[in-house]
Amino acid sequence: NQQAYLELNKQLDLKKYSPNTKRVYLAEFQHLLNLLDDYYVGDLNPKRLKDYFLYCLKVEKMSERKMNGKINAIKFYFEKVLGRSPRSYYLERPQKENRLLKVLSHEEVGRILDSTTNLKHRSILTVIYSAGLRAGELRNLKIQDILFDQNMIRIDRSKGIKDRVTLLASATRELLIQYLDQYKPDHWLFEGPHGQQYSFSSMRNILKRALVLAGVSKNHTLHSLRHSFATHLLEHGTDLRYIQSLLGHNSSRTTEIYTHVSSRALSGIQSPLDRIMKKDKLDI
Repeated sequence: NQQAYLELNKQLDLKKYSPNTKRVYLAEFQHLLNLLDDYYVGDLNPKRLKDYFLYCLKVEKMSERKMNGKINAIKFYFEKVLGRSPRSYYLERPQKENRLLKVLSHEEVGRILDSTTNLKHRSILTVIYSAGLRAGELRNLKIQDILFDQNMIRIDRSKGIKDRVTLLASATRELLIQYLDQYKPDHWLFEGPHGQQYSFSSMRNILKRALVLAGVSKNHTLHSLRHSFATHLLEHGTDLRYIQSLLGHNSSRTTEIYTHVSSRALSGIQSPLDRIMKKDKLDI
């Protein structure tokens, strides 16, 4: 089974999957291999696979999201590595959990940013919210991805291996000019102490401290800032198609979780951060 793991790793590289997706697939596949011990993974039939997933759900109490990651990894192995048809190993996905999105109000976002006095930390949270980025996309930003002359941010090889552009709010632009002048990063827009990419744990800790200082519920994540970006655009009448493009969603069905919206020209889109800055007059 060690060979199966190596073959999966190689195929993920050949398909140019993102580092985060690759990490998830390999971890979930390794979990299966550990339970199989010496039993060859390629010999698993639909019944044994079903028993494995029942074990994950009933014994290990895995969430629907984690189960889907596990199914995606095993599906990839059987189809892309072994070249088998889905009928040879049919996997039934768990029923999707309908959870309400964790969305911050305009006022809460303002308090979070206002309470973050460290320039670098404030810049990180501001960019994530004002551009609607995933944490991994923020982490992968390079200095040249900030298109100051076009008021845009370029996202290279985001989820689904797609390139796209999103908004560079006026307030974010001014903040980043101050940040670059003071910190002078070499390659990545936000670097760790030795020039490496900024860590996910550090970003999470920044938000955790900001939530406490701002007196906002701790039940929020970095992804809540992305959800809030989309929801706030929606509330101001931005067309769903443009929000889909800005978020980098493949399907409009994914974006529809934010509700139905009216039409509006792309040229008229304004980052919700600029509205907050005008309203609350935050000094950043």
